Amino acid sequence: MASQKRLPVTPAIRMLRERGEDFILRPYRYEERGGTKASARELGVDEHIVVKTLVMEDDQGRPLIVLMHGDRQVSTKNLARILGVKAVNPCDPKVAEKHTGYKVGGTSPFGTRRAMPVYVEETILSLPVILINAGGRGLLMEIPPAALVRLLNPTPVNVAV
Repeated sequence: MASQKRLPVTPAIRMLRERGEDFILRPYRYEERGGTKASARELGVDEHIVVKTLVMEDDQGRPLIVLMHGDRQVSTKNLARILGVKAVNPCDPKVAEKHTGYKVGGTSPFGTRRAMPVYVEETILSLPVILINAGGRGLLMEIPPAALVRLLNPTPVNVAV
């Protein structure tokens, strides 16, 4: 009998289980600086359905989360305009880790250490299924986008480039 690698139970996984959400864990071989391109390749899926969790902060240092298609970037200028702030920038990795409790490359929007507003690229919500980080490097979860709405109450935005 082949032994199966034991998967971690992260705060994200605990949160979804506690809320009764269905999800499928999708482990893959993590590649340093590989991003969504590497995870999509490893799992044999379109990078567009792999959703990255980006921790950013506004010009006052207030943290926020942006959920974006793996094959798209965030227009921080457009996001700042929508939020009514001067600027929005990615958090330093150490700061992001402090806010979320997750290491960069394994950041999930679920079960974060600190509650933060969540913004989602609106086209993500119309996908039939997404893969999003489950709280560990090399571990995604497959869920319907409706779970994002139920669990995170994100604000839909149009900031993809």
